[in-house]
Amino acid sequence: MKKVLFAMVIFMSALIVNAQQDTCKTTTKTKSATTTMSNDKAIRTAVKVSDLQKVITDNVAKDYVGFTIKEATSVSLESVITYEVVIVKGTTSETLIYDKDGNFVQKLALNDEMNQLKK
Repeated sequence: MKKVLFAMVIFMSALIVNAQQDTCKTTTKTKSATTTMSNDKAIRTAVKVSDLQKVITDNVAKDYVGFTIKEATSVSLESVITYEVVIVKGTTSETLIYDKDGNFVQKLALNDEMNQLKK
């Protein structure tokens, strides 16, 4: 009986934790993009690769030879707009951050990418 009660407590705990994680994000789909709002009030909007600024695509072509742009996202946080650009080459994947003018800001480390996915 104790084992059954213990199993039920573990199961309920997992449900509560999972429910709390799901309420942290709200996703809204529109015709042109997917926008996600999380607790930090960042608005993430998918951007077509063909709609990226020429400065960004030129920078990727020049500094990341052999890489292709897989996806891009516009992130608006407290009226500051940045672009997250995911580039790939074979099995290697990198995430680059650009400001609203297309200037390179930083390359996200793997741990930063995992934290972004958790948000």
